[in-house]
Amino acid sequence: MAKVQLNQKEQHYADTREEAEEIVSAAKENDYLQMHKIAEKYNKYGQYFLIDLTYAYETPREVMESRPEKDSAPEGQMSIDDHEGLEYSVDSQGNVEVQGEEFLLDDYGDDDEVPEAE
Repeated sequence: MAKVQLNQKEQHYADTREEAEEIVSAAKENDYLQMHKIAEKYNKYGQYFLIDLTYAYETPREVMESRPEKDSAPEGQMSIDDHEGLEYSVDSQGNVEVQGEEFLLDDYGDDDEVPEAE
């Protein structure tokens, strides 16, 4: 199972309001920016600014819709969809007969066993 990053949160520090606004304006260039917030804080050393940025890359629905569908045939075998359009019939003994001119002997190599025509 592949890991897909759906969202990301960042927190930055700035000494002045101008520096904080520069960080936000640089973050706005990213199309995935969903939310930004500048918080003014104080401590014993003075005033500073915390910038919270939230990026949302894909929703779980978009991830699931972009996943390739699983092949119904086991690995190494052909699926039924590979032979779509060929008409065939199966008798009570399990013998398969392909109908029409689509079944050509040219499809077989020299080493392949060619079925007997009735």
